[in-house]
Amino acid sequence: MKLKKVERVKKISKKDFVNNYVKPQIPIVIEKLTEDWDAYNKWHLNYINKIAGDKEVPLYDDRPVNPEEGFNQPHAIMKMSDYIELLEREPTNYRIFLYNLMKEVPQLRNDFKWPDLGLKLVKQLPMLFFGGENSKVFMHFDIDYSNILHFHFHGKKQCVILPQDQSKYMYKIPHALISREDIDFDNPDYDKWPALKYAEGYVANLEHGEMLYMPEGYWHYMKYLTPGFSMSLRSFPRSYKNLVKAAYNVFIMRHYDNFMRKRKGQAWIDWKNAQAIINTHRQVGITV
Repeated sequence: MKLKKVERVKKISKKDFVNNYVKPQIPIVIEKLTEDWDAYNKWHLNYINKIAGDKEVPLYDDRPVNPEEGFNQPHAIMKMSDYIELLEREPTNYRIFLYNLMKEVPQLRNDFKWPDLGLKLVKQLPMLFFGGENSKVFMHFDIDYSNILHFHFHGKKQCVILPQDQSKYMYKIPHALISREDIDFDNPDYDKWPALKYAEGYVANLEHGEMLYMPEGYWHYMKYLTPGFSMSLRSFPRSYKNLVKAAYNVFIMRHYDNFMRKRKGQAWIDWKNAQAIINTHRQVGITV
């Protein structure tokens, strides 16, 4: 894939952020946005352990989609204190994904400020994500096509992101929001996945306190280079076209896919995986 580094700034005005990045839908890393937050000094794994160690949390790993499992069904449940001990002890594939810890521990809301960057942020949905060293989040895009402000804390994280117009190269699974799960996006096999050679996107390595702006519907693949956690704040799409797509995903696509999983089981998963290759190669004009 052709990846270029996401542009970085220390700080930015609301006007420049909207005009130069939100309107043209271009990603950016803002390095110093959180320096006046309490979270900048407090949000490390030991702090989360102290205030939320007794909470039971849902965990996910990188196993393939299973038709027997429900939508976003966790693969394990563990106390936060045990999970953080695991993160600090050894590499693990277990991640916390889309978890509203602030609902369980409201005092976390006092540690950050809602950024005034010209986006109308959904204040009911500050989500946290945790991962261990070398754990990966499969390539996907979000169901609601939101604009995402993605803040990272404690350690380092790599983010590979691509705009929606690159979907034709991504081996997208039909009736889903993901690429083929057997693609290694750290080291793509272009003999097996030749369309990926044409994909163009961005890469950003985030450190403690830095924020990545991901425009509407961007594909993203995340890798935790060290144990750490992130927070996403989201703003619903400004584009009417993307609002329609989001509504379709939420109210039709997701339910149809669940219905077909229950009806056809693994045969449905296998058909979708095969169709991802057929659709991609047809769009790109590749004959294999």
